[in-house]
Amino acid sequence: MIDFILNYGWDILIGLLFLVGAIFFILNQRKNIKEWLLYAVIEAEKELGSKTGRIKLRQVFDSFIVTFPTVSKFISFNAFSRLVDLALVEMKKLIESNAQCKEYVEGDKQ
Repeated sequence: MIDFILNYGWDILIGLLFLVGAIFFILNQRKNIKEWLLYAVIEAEKELGSKTGRIKLRQVFDSFIVTFPTVSKFISFNAFSRLVDLALVEMKKLIESNAQCKEYVEGDKQ
């Protein structure tokens, strides 16, 4: 065990530092991601309308991969789907409380 640590200690340390750095990077991006997700779900709702949930989710996920390529490597599709669900709750609150936002999303569908 001592030989292993002496031989690979620096490699282990560098790997741990990389992992810690990746975690801090993701945590620092959290606010940006949350705001971007709200924007993305609003745009998907406006473009595709209701009753197209799976298509909208895939569209938002594909955009997420392009917008946040590094972070997207660390988030599973299921975890991303849960984040989108939270953004949808926020979008519904925004639409209910803001007539201009409702008009923007629903357009002439009313």
